[in-house]
Amino acid sequence: MVTTEPAQSARAAAAAYDADAIQTLEDLEAVRKRPGMYIGGTGADGLMHLVWELFDNAVDEAAAGFGNKVTVVLHRNGSVEVADEGRGIPIGRHSQQRVSALEVVFTELHAGGKFGGGAYSSSGGLHGVGASVVNALSARLMVEVDRDGATHQLWFDRRVAGHYDSRDFQNFRPGHELRKTKRVSKNRTGTRVRFWPDLDLFDPEARFDYDRICERATSMGFLVKGMRVKVEDRRAGAAGEPFEFVSRGGLADLVEHLSAGERVNGVVTVNGIDSFTEKVPVDGQMTEVERACEVDVALRWTDAFDSTVVSFVNTVPTPQGGTHLTGFDKALTRVVNNVVLKDSRKLARLARQNQHKAAKEDVQEGLVAAVKVTFAEPQFRGQTKQELGTPAIEGIVSRTVYEQLKEWFEPGGGPRTHVKAIADKLAAAVVNRVASRQLLETRRKAASMGSGGMPDKLADCRVHGPEAELILVEGDSAAGPAKRGRDSRNMAILPLRGKIVNAAKASRRQVLDNAEAQALFVAMGAGSGDDFDAESARYGRIVILCDADVDGSHIRCLLLTLIHRYMKPMLERGRVFAAQPPLYTTRVGSQTHRAFSDEERERITAELSNGRRRPENITWQRFKGLGEMNVDELRHCALDPATRSLRRLTMADADAAEAEAMFEVLMGADVAGRRDYLISQSSIVDPAALDI
Repeated sequence: MVTTEPAQSARAAAAAYDADAIQTLEDLEAVRKRPGMYIGGTGADGLMHLVWELFDNAVDEAAAGFGNKVTVVLHRNGSVEVADEGRGIPIGRHSQQRVSALEVVFTELHAGGKFGGGAYSSSGGLHGVGASVVNALSARLMVEVDRDGATHQLWFDRRVAGHYDSRDFQNFRPGHELRKTKRVSKNRTGTRVRFWPDLDLFDPEARFDYDRICERATSMGFLVKGMRVKVEDRRAGAAGEPFEFVSRGGLADLVEHLSAGERVNGVVTVNGIDSFTEKVPVDGQMTEVERACEVDVALRWTDAFDSTVVSFVNTVPTPQGGTHLTGFDKALTRVVNNVVLKDSRKLARLARQNQHKAAKEDVQEGLVAAVKVTFAEPQFRGQTKQELGTPAIEGIVSRTVYEQLKEWFEPGGGPRTHVKAIADKLAAAVVNRVASRQLLETRRKAASMGSGGMPDKLADCRVHGPEAELILVEGDSAAGPAKRGRDSRNMAILPLRGKIVNAAKASRRQVLDNAEAQALFVAMGAGSGDDFDAESARYGRIVILCDADVDGSHIRCLLLTLIHRYMKPMLERGRVFAAQPPLYTTRVGSQTHRAFSDEERERITAELSNGRRRPENITWQRFKGLGEMNVDELRHCALDPATRSLRRLTMADADAAEAEAMFEVLMGADVAGRRDYLISQSSIVDPAALDI
């Protein structure tokens, strides 16, 4: 069946789109139509933003020097009240709107005293939409102003100004006149705003969060020295005394409050003021104006790894940062590289590889900092004021922070013990980052080392798991016979070329750079070091197959040292073995005899000499290496489970400490200690047994 409904609908919509289709929304209706543009959304964050708008206005009064107390009350009936002891919103008649200035503030977008620097030199609520947005998204709102010796009251019901005749919100009478409810002292001023949010506009689960308000109150208290903030929860089920906070030390107290863990240094403060120019409209013309910007920074490092950096513009938190935080980050990284870590001995090796420069993440490891800028009419990226956009602030903050921190870090500045502690921590952060990146690069290389991401030289088996073996073969010459003589179902062959790195002496990066160690880690597929997971290993056993001579013993020791340092669970679980290839072989008649030591060779010779056979007629061949064995010989002595001899290499719990000590003595970097040990134990060695 063919339908024409979509085509008909499209033609109808096109016909309906004419001049009358263009709609306009009154100021507050625009807010209700698109609340996300003004408060960020209709969830819990958006609901809390209504509190922030009123709270920021109250804090602005205190920051401007008018009153030192701000109170927030969560009432039992779902309303929220914010009160200050500032100048009080003007109550006189507005010359243009023909109503009180108080009503204008709550009904007109972009109406306020924070444009052009008239009533405020700096403020948080600078867009003039905060109070009106709260009214737009409230079912009802009440504002009281103490001013001129009286308390002046005005209600709004669904954004309409007026008054109620009773306390139970009955008989609302629209009107514009302010009602004087009582007389107060002529010296008493302030504003109280109480609102009931329109819950139909918000998500059902959105709630006012008492703890978040207390956190905001604490932050604001640090920003305005001496301001007392009180938060009271009167809702049903609320417990505890009202929260009160006052700070005397400003941002330094805030950093102290945010610091967790062991402190590396004391709090360092930076304060400065600079000016910039920007073009703003004045009487309809773009005019250059000069503005002053005050910079306040407090910072310290702790022994933690995470950073805590908070930023503010005037009295507004900027969780998404902005130009002021960008300037701070650049200056801090620059001063660390140019002064703190300059000529650092701990970074000398990395300097030869040009990898010694600290990155932002190195500098901010364990950093606790607070950055605040104060200036008139800041430009925010969005109404929710979470990110500063004024371009000139980046350069001002960067210059101020760099110059003062440079002076603090240089001789004659901050305490030398603190400077050294910071330098040590940041140098370690650089070293660790480079090592971690090298490990990541090693893992990435693994993906391109051969088919399936395995080393090219690995002859893998078909079945992996607890019964699978990874046989480490010394040299390429032995790898060929080993590959042909193995059981390819569960035996994998990995040839090792040359002597492997000594993991007891080498750094982590040197180990990861070593091709043989890298191949072993990739083949096992279980990580390395603290990240090694024996349960995820591709092979259940490691078998070391080396020549039966001094060089073979040395390579075996190096492999065991590597496994002990980077794959220790394999040793602890008894999943590492050493194959025992013979030193000698002889053929008498149709039988082949093998000896694993000189004593065993003599014993076998004596047994074969019974009767008419003379000892000198028995010719023994000494193997110089596994490469001299043919496939059958290698299979018989090292690969066939029925005939081979394997020695399990493990670390019993009782011997773990002793084993650790022996690895350190025999394979570590302490040459003098190793020499002393060898001399002390030389009496137990038979000189005739030495292969020299």
